Amino acid sequence: MTRDISEGRKAAYYFGIVLTILGVLVFLSTFVTFPSRSGTFGNFEDGAKALMFPAVGGMALISIGRIFCHLGSRGLAGSGAVLDPKRAREDLEPYSRMAGGMLKDALDEAGIPLGQADKPAPEKIVQKVVMIKCPACGKLNEEDSKFCQECGHKF
Repeated sequence: MTRDISEGRKAAYYFGIVLTILGVLVFLSTFVTFPSRSGTFGNFEDGAKALMFPAVGGMALISIGRIFCHLGSRGLAGSGAVLDPKRAREDLEPYSRMAGGMLKDALDEAGIPLGQADKPAPEKIVQKVVMIKCPACGKLNEEDSKFCQECGHKF
């Protein structure tokens, strides 16, 4: 498995970022041009279309940009576009390694050692039993007893 992300995937990711930024700018341009059109209701349909195209076009560019970012960062198989578990594992390997490294760093900072604990495993499992003491004779009875096993006193 490779630890590096290919140049093609990096290019697709950065292309997606550029498309996303461009889409945001085109979408926000709608809010900049809207005040200049407000108050003039002559030819309302053309004005509405002029505002609609940048808004819808910007949203489309944002969506397409995010798709390119997702495919570029995770690869075709890692993002689910190609159904190949072995290739998906290879595509996602840098992220798995990164997540494991971040977890190890956090455990190191907290002072939590990795691996087996230094305490030996207990040899015998101890099971705690609740007993009820008879108020009449003092005999210990099991917790689900309704009568004392010694004197027959009702609990």
